[in-house]
Formats: sequence, structure tokens, C-alpha cells
Amino acid sequence: MLILGIDPGTATTGYGLVREQADGTLIALTYGVFTTKAHTPMPERLLDLYQQITDFVQVYHPTEVAIEELFFGKNVTTGIKVAQARGVILLALAQAGLPIAEYKPNSVKTAITGYGGADKYQMQLMVAQLLNLDAPPKPDDAADGLALALTHLQMTRFDRLSQ
Repeated sequence: MLILGIDPGTATTGYGLVREQADGTLIALTYGVFTTKAHTPMPERLLDLYQQITDFVQVYHPTEVAIEELFFGKNVTTGIKVAQARGVILLALAQAGLPIAEYKPNSVKTAITGYGGADKYQMQLMVAQLLNLDAPPKPDDAADGLALALTHLQMTRFDRLSQ
């Protein structure tokens, strides 16, 4: 399986691509962020994000995608912008015909660290350990993308074992 994890955002969208080998070993093939230019009109930023996601999928051919569910904190304006980015990302993935799973932030933290209130650094450390990386993945958004991919792999493993 080749899982793409996505942590959506307008300025920065984190991603992580994880392959599960036949022996169960997990390998981070690539991770990073898609960015859009600040002070650019929102429609142009969304188009840029759409194109980056589309290009990535055409190059790497993930088999499934895990994306973070929208979490509205205190800043509704930021939440709306993230929702717009998330919608564009979902559109690009759906057009590619990819199966999409959605996970709440606390579910991802629990799956990776065993604690739903884990902080960013704890998440980065566990992601690095689970993927046998030399250092914690940076930036935070990229680590979150990898964590989403790992969460989905854990969930699908559970589903396969229970069948």
C-alpha cells in the first residue's frame, strides 16, 4: 500500500507518503509541504494548491489517502480558509479516483502516541521512530501528513486482521 497523508491548509499543506512493504515495514518515501504565496487572492491560491496536489498524485500514484478532518478552534476565519483548501484538495483527490479516509486530530494523536493530547514534538518523535527516520520530520505540517498516513495504515491493518 502507498498511503498519502494530508494535513490541509491554505498557506501550508503538509503531506507524507508512506509505503507498507510486504513484510510490514513502513517507509517514508517523501514528505514536505505544498505552499501558496501570501498576499495572493484566495482563488489563485486555491488553484495553485489544486495543481500541486494533482501533479503530486500523477507523479507518485498513491493507492489511498488519509486527510485530517476540519477542526474549528477559536479562530473561525482561519477555519473557513482551511475548509476552502480542504475542499479543493478533496476535489483533486476525488477526480483522481482515490479512496479517501478522514481522521480527527485527536484520533491521529492517539494512534501515533497513545495519547490524544500529545503535543507537536511528541508527534514528531513518534513519527520518526515509527518510520525509522534519523531525525523528527520538519516542518510540523509534514510530520502531521506522515502521521495521517501512519494512522490510516494502522486502521487498515486492523480491518484486514478482523476479516
